[in-house]
Amino acid sequence: MSLDINRKKVTKNAYRVTKRRNMTAIRVRVPGGHLDAEHLKTVAEIAQKFGDGNVHITIRQGFEIPNIPFEKMNEVNAALKPLLETLQCANGVVIENLDNGYPGAGMRNISACIGNRVCPFGNVDTSALAAKLEGQLFPNDFHVKIAVTGCPNDCIKAHMQDFGIIAICEPQFDYDSCIGCEACANTCRRKVTGAITMRNGKAVRDVRRCIGCGECVLACPTSAWTRNQTKFFRLVIMGRTGKKNPRLAVPFLNWVTEDVVMKVIKNTIPYIDKHILRCLAKEHIGYIVDRTGYDTFRREVLDGIELNSEAKVAKTLQWPGYDTVNDANMKSYNQRKV
Repeated sequence: MSLDINRKKVTKNAYRVTKRRNMTAIRVRVPGGHLDAEHLKTVAEIAQKFGDGNVHITIRQGFEIPNIPFEKMNEVNAALKPLLETLQCANGVVIENLDNGYPGAGMRNISACIGNRVCPFGNVDTSALAAKLEGQLFPNDFHVKIAVTGCPNDCIKAHMQDFGIIAICEPQFDYDSCIGCEACANTCRRKVTGAITMRNGKAVRDVRRCIGCGECVLACPTSAWTRNQTKFFRLVIMGRTGKKNPRLAVPFLNWVTEDVVMKVIKNTIPYIDKHILRCLAKEHIGYIVDRTGYDTFRREVLDGIELNSEAKVAKTLQWPGYDTVNDANMKSYNQRKV
């Protein structure tokens, strides 16, 4: 890396400091994993003209174009303009100068499964929700990872995110349309939680066991089960990989509306700004929650939010995972033989 390069400016501008001297890589945002095919040409052109012709598809559904000389950054920023215009038009992002490239990189690309635009299991349009979140949160310098999944199958791996948004449905039952075939009960017992049983020849749903997957809706041959038109979500939080205590996210909110989800995540920004360790180049939000405690997090992110009547909030949270310094259960192969 050249000595006259401002590292903070480079990384804020969505470029990566790489292992190759005098070379960088640009990260291209693709909110919700949805991109018009026309814009793939822009990605290809930048890779061919300024890089080495290679493009890496990231785990967060964006693109990374490697091996760009630092002196080409201004030209690359200008070439990114069509993609930045899409961020503004399709996602409602406000970018003051489209010629200067990405104005932030801390808020990671918001990923999403394909949702109900294509998938029969999808309860919502996941790409549309990701676009709304993009407009609300980007640009932002805080390190936060968000993913939206259309159903509890969780194809996007929402449980490995800081905020995993899982779309769920409240099944509506038409007693007269039920013919007692047991298709819904069998499906729920075999594939889900066994929330549906039969009583006097009719299906009965145990609301405590129901996770809102919608499998009963798909299984019913007479449409006795249908999806409630109101969209509900489960919000799981603070899952992570990395070096320190990898863990799955756990449910924070259940049966909340989109409006609640949007407001909670928006409230996270001032929470981070208040508690982040500024002596670090960046700090993962999960570590901030660990440090401040769940009660503080819950109080501050729910401040001023009126929850819908169906909403449930976790009283306490305990994350599963493993401690990387706890090796009491680990022995070398030679030690085991002794």
